[in-house]
Amino acid sequence: MDPQAQLAPLEDACTVVLLRDSDSGLETLMLERSSTSRAFGGAWVFPGGKVDPEDRVDSFGAALDELAAARAAGLRELAEETGQRLSLDELVWLSQWTPMQSIPRRFRTWFMLAPAASELVVLNPEEHQRHAWLSPARALERHAAGEMTLVPPTWVTLHHLVGAASVAQALAEAGAGSPFLYNTHLLMPRDGTRPIGVMWAGDEAYPATEGAATGTKTGPGARHRLTISGRPWVFECTVLEQDGN
Repeated sequence: MDPQAQLAPLEDACTVVLLRDSDSGLETLMLERSSTSRAFGGAWVFPGGKVDPEDRVDSFGAALDELAAARAAGLRELAEETGQRLSLDELVWLSQWTPMQSIPRRFRTWFMLAPAASELVVLNPEEHQRHAWLSPARALERHAAGEMTLVPPTWVTLHHLVGAASVAQALAEAGAGSPFLYNTHLLMPRDGTRPIGVMWAGDEAYPATEGAATGTKTGPGARHRLTISGRPWVFECTVLEQDGN
C-alpha cells in the first residue's frame, strides 16, 4: 500500500460496549453483522454507527462538540439496533480509533462503555442477524477457534476487558483513566506488501514523527501492536507512558 496515498476524509462514528453482570462474570453484548453488509459483513461487533447531522445539535438547535455528538449518535444507534435506551450520563468514554491508512471510507470512532438497561435485546434485522452475551474471554476464544469474526478495535477492546470482574469495575476503571487514542497504522513485513497486523504509538515500527508527537516512549524492540497473520491474534504492548496515540 502506497504510504503517500491521499487519505479519505474522516467521518465520525460511535460504538457502545454494552455490559452486564452474570453468574459467570462480566459479559458484553455482541452483534453479528449481516453477511451481505458492505461494512464488516459477517463480523461480530458492538452496537453503534455513524454520527448523523441531527446528532450534532441539541434539542434547542445549538451545535454540539465532537464528543457530545458522538455520545448522541451512540445512544441513538444503540436504541435502533438493540432496543436498549440509556441516558448520556451512563456512557463512559473508553477509547477513540482512527485508521491512518488509505481506505475508501475512514471512520474516527468513539468507544463508550455502558451498563445494559435490561436483558431484552431487539435486533434490527436489516443490520444484524444474531446477538450473544459473551464474556470477553469467551469471545476471544471463539475468535481464536475460527468460530467468530472480529475486527482489531473489537478484539483489543475485549482483550482489555478480560480482567474486569464486574460492570462496576469496568466502568470505574474506564472513568478513572484517560481515554486511549488509537491512531492505527498497518504493520507491514519487511519482504511483503500484505499487512500482518496493526500498530500504535510506542511500537518501534510506528512512524517516528507521529510517535514523537504523542510523548509515548519507544526504543529498539518496543511493541504496541496486534499481529493478525494467524490465529490466535497476538497483542503486545511495552508502552510505559502515553498521552494519546
